[in-house]
Amino acid sequence: IKILLKGLRSPQESVNDLSPIESFRIPTKEELRELHEEPSDPQAQQEIINSIEEVYFSNDSFDIVKYELERLPPVLSLQELEEYRDKLKQQQAAVSKKVADLILEKQPAYVEELERVTSLQTGLQLAAVICTNGRRHLNIAKEGFTQTSLGLLANQRKRQLLIGLLKSLRTIKTLQRTDVRLSEMLEEEDYPGAIQLCLECQKAASTFKHYSCISELNSKLQDTLEQIEEQLDVALSKICKNFDINHYTKVQQAYRLLGKTQTAMDQLHMHFTQAIHNTVFQVVLGYVELCAGNTDTKFQKLQYKDLCTHITSDSYIPCLADLCKALWEVMLSYYRTMQWHENHDQDEAAAVSSVSDGNNVIGTEENSFDRNYVKKKLEHGLSRIWQDVQLKVKTYLLGTDLSNFKYDDFIFVLDVISRLMQVGEEFCGSKSEVLQESIRKQSVNYFKTYHRTRLEELRMFLENETWELCPVKSSFSILQLHEFKFLEQSRSPSVSPSKQPASAIASTVTLFEQFCNGGNPFEIQADSKDDETEDVLASNGYESDEQEKSAYQEYDSDSDVPEELKRDYVDEQTGDAPIKSVSRETLRSRKRSDYNLNKVNAPILTNTTLNVIRLVGKYMQMMNILKPIAFDVIHFMSQLFDYYLYAVYTFFGRNDTFESTGLGLSSSRLRTTLNRIQESLIDLEVSADPSGTLTAAEERKEKVPSPHLSHLVVLTSGNSLYGLAERVVATESLVFLAEQFEFLQPHLDAVMPAAKKPFLQQFYSQTVSTASELRKPVYWIVAAKAIDYEQMLLLMANVKWDVKEIMSQHNVYVDALLKEFEEFNRRLNDVSKRVRIPLPVSNILWEHCIRLANRTLVEGYANVKKCSNEGRALMQLDFQQFLMKLEKLTDIRPIPDKEFVETYIKAYYLTENDMESWIKEHREYSTKQLTNLVNICLGTYINKKARQKLLATIDDIDRPKR
Repeated sequence: IKILLKGLRSPQESVNDLSPIESFRIPTKEELRELHEEPSDPQAQQEIINSIEEVYFSNDSFDIVKYELERLPPVLSLQELEEYRDKLKQQQAAVSKKVADLILEKQPAYVEELERVTSLQTGLQLAAVICTNGRRHLNIAKEGFTQTSLGLLANQRKRQLLIGLLKSLRTIKTLQRTDVRLSEMLEEEDYPGAIQLCLECQKAASTFKHYSCISELNSKLQDTLEQIEEQLDVALSKICKNFDINHYTKVQQAYRLLGKTQTAMDQLHMHFTQAIHNTVFQVVLGYVELCAGNTDTKFQKLQYKDLCTHITSDSYIPCLADLCKALWEVMLSYYRTMQWHENHDQDEAAAVSSVSDGNNVIGTEENSFDRNYVKKKLEHGLSRIWQDVQLKVKTYLLGTDLSNFKYDDFIFVLDVISRLMQVGEEFCGSKSEVLQESIRKQSVNYFKTYHRTRLEELRMFLENETWELCPVKSSFSILQLHEFKFLEQSRSPSVSPSKQPASAIASTVTLFEQFCNGGNPFEIQADSKDDETEDVLASNGYESDEQEKSAYQEYDSDSDVPEELKRDYVDEQTGDAPIKSVSRETLRSRKRSDYNLNKVNAPILTNTTLNVIRLVGKYMQMMNILKPIAFDVIHFMSQLFDYYLYAVYTFFGRNDTFESTGLGLSSSRLRTTLNRIQESLIDLEVSADPSGTLTAAEERKEKVPSPHLSHLVVLTSGNSLYGLAERVVATESLVFLAEQFEFLQPHLDAVMPAAKKPFLQQFYSQTVSTASELRKPVYWIVAAKAIDYEQMLLLMANVKWDVKEIMSQHNVYVDALLKEFEEFNRRLNDVSKRVRIPLPVSNILWEHCIRLANRTLVEGYANVKKCSNEGRALMQLDFQQFLMKLEKLTDIRPIPDKEFVETYIKAYYLTENDMESWIKEHREYSTKQLTNLVNICLGTYINKKARQKLLATIDDIDRPKR
């Protein structure tokens, strides 16, 4: 079939340019013959057609010849080939016949369709002519009008597009160069400008996002904005250590542009916390590495707490000062930050109130919310930051044992911490409990050790004290000493009225207001410490302080004596010269001046007294700074006074012989005080008892051994009136010390806890006020030895009292006694050339001597074996002579114990009945003296029974005394 179709298929060329139509080839005669020879049975033909292989019916073109040749068997047989050829021919004939039949059947339809094609061809030729003419006319119109006009329009449109493109390109070029300008603005720290520019660039970039280059620029701008935020955070962190208004204003404006005001505040607090940690760590690390002296980096890896334990004693104070300075800068920055926000909020509120626009209500509410958030955050941050500061300083304080520090160093530490607590109170109203507790621990620990050492030093001073006068001016005041300078500011009575308003104004200015624009409150502390170069405990010199140099007077010059003291008499209590009066006052003043050396009435004190006063000042400094341990400090201060008083009594006043005289030399209050001191403070045991309990050992640890008088002090020489100069210096220095304690009482009372005030009151009433009472026992010993009373008794024993006539001449023993008093007066003058003898002292000395002399007279009269009435008159004559001469030597009026002698002499004249009542009334006389009265005076004219009765009365009176 393929072969047939291939032969019949060819284009029909007879038709004009019609589309190709296939025409069938007319079979040849031979083919027609063969077709006729083929059976005409349709069924047989159909079977032949069915026997044709499927491959011949496929649409795919293939090589028929090649196909048939490939099917030939390997061994060819002519017969078989011919048979196969005949078969193929039959199949071809059947197909051809079938095709011919189909053609004949469709012939009319073919002819009809051919006519339609011809008609269509003609119509198409006409359409082609019309199109050709239209095209020709269009070309004419195009060339004549359309092309030119439309070209102009197109060019104009193109121009407009290019202008817009040029603008876009310029904008893109500007955007591309923005990063350079942004970098410049960041270097200039113009953060608001940089952010504004960056946001504008982002807005512009979003307009040109259709350009491929812009998408890359947009991501770059976003990265730049993030970088600006990072730099902004760094700039915010710088505020923590050094607040700058312009800098902070820029940073806040920048965060507001970003819409991150609240975030900025959260970040700021985080930076402040970090700044506190980094600051203290770097300060301490710097000192630790400096002291270590090597470049070892192991310290940088330590925790802050461990790092603090590596601080040496020498670097502790400078490190603390620098630590507080650095922390002050952080807190000042926070304070100024708050101040900035307060001012800014006020300005903003004022601006909002002046411009009331309904459209801005939402924005205003948002700003108000931000302001409230910032305000609350800042207020809450105050206590948090102060707590961080406290904890850091506490860690530093407790990292070193301060018990072995010098006093000035420790006081400086207290001073710094006190100033820091003042800062805390002004910063957030905190009472700084953390700092108070930590410094209290260190103070109690330090103070116990310090006080124990000072007591031992005081004992050493007392044992080496020669009780020489320490020369000071009459204007000397403890306020001139370094240790009491702190009282000058706190002592309101001493502030002159002209200065009070200024000080009142100054007191209202806080440290933050005072140092807001520069300076550091902790620099003042360091400077004041540098000024104090005096080490009190090491030396007693005063060359280090000009003010203290002026406290000393030069005894070789009279130029220091105030003019009023060169007058005849100056009241020692007031220092005022009295109105000029009669010679009685002048005479008295001359006698007084004998003991005053016409010199200034300067305080009498020793180096040891001065040291005790200095110690008191140091204790008060510590107490003033650290009020929670005020009671402990005052208790230890009282021990200093107790020990000094006990030492003076032990050295100069203790004498069992004279204590037993019953003259009441030591008041019951003084004896109670001395017993209390001995029991609570004095360690009487020489060596510790190994079998003693731990409690006893602890109690002994709190006590001090009793001091011993220096062997250089001689109290047995009659020429020096048995150490009178030393006794005067000792007792009067104690009295001076007591006066200073009295002066300080209001200050001590102000800091003493209310519950402990009874202790302070008792200390003053029972101990301080007894200082002057110590004069009596101390000077009694001098008075007892200064005059030879035994010699006087011997001279009186040689006098005959049973004379028969009234004598007009007094006895020799009176002249001898008066001579002793004149010698005593001379020696007193000699001593006064070394030491000024105050009027109360000279009075007590004379009083003691006269009292002893009078009692010796009574004792001498009581030794009389026989006495007549004329003898009694002689006794009165002797006594009157003695009084008359004595009154010229002393100013004391009335003469002490004058009645004691006169009453005894007059008792010689009493009758039996009067004697009994007199004995009962006058118990001041001894049994021996009373017995002598009964035996000698009444024995001659009363009976034995009456005498026994009177002696029994005397015995009854004497019994309770035993």
